[in-house]
Amino acid sequence: MTSISALFFRLAVVAGLALSVTVAHAMSFADLSNQEASTGLKAALDKGSAAAIGKLGVENGFLNNEKVKIQLPSILEKARPILQMTGKGQQLDELVVSMNRAAEAAVPMAKPLLVNAVKSMTLTDAKNILTGGETSVTDFFREKTSAPLSAKFLPLVKGVTDKAGLSAKYNGIMGQAQKFGAVSQQEATVEGYVTQKAMDALFLMIAEEEKSIRQDPLGAGSKAISKVFSLLK
Repeated sequence: MTSISALFFRLAVVAGLALSVTVAHAMSFADLSNQEASTGLKAALDKGSAAAIGKLGVENGFLNNEKVKIQLPSILEKARPILQMTGKGQQLDELVVSMNRAAEAAVPMAKPLLVNAVKSMTLTDAKNILTGGETSVTDFFREKTSAPLSAKFLPLVKGVTDKAGLSAKYNGIMGQAQKFGAVSQQEATVEGYVTQKAMDALFLMIAEEEKSIRQDPLGAGSKAISKVFSLLK
């Protein structure tokens, strides 16, 4: 065989191998049954949501995590130097603690809502997750649970912040600021502010868990998860 012929032969072999790998990958994904896809996705949803709740819904789950720690609204933070001069500094610190404690208490209440969202997942939902971006699992949870989460979190958060004795003062100050357009409606009450922050934190942590699963499906410790997400890499 001449050198030129040998070169073409080698190129043909390489091209054939590449094609066979591509076809095998496509076929393996196509051969994945709806049941297998659903099982794998539900396992990933369960794992991601449980891990997020486990990290946030404990003492100091918010307070000691700078990614999700609930700080004062910007208008109060900017006014902190003046408020400290008037002896209100300790009250501000207590408000930060009580807001984070309220969020920590609220997050475990999300578990049944997230579980129900997983159980109700349709084939269309599964397809959107499989063909979506790297946070499609999180987007699914956000779409399905945002409204009921808010309704469930709000009264509990209000109960915690009311006990701290600071919510009335906060709401009074922020209510006045809202009249001048200085704060959003969401920030006008401490319970509304904390509820939204708690939900944002929950979805953020779910997103982190989802990215971890996508990056290392085998490390998820589930054959069902590994089978589905390994094909998406």
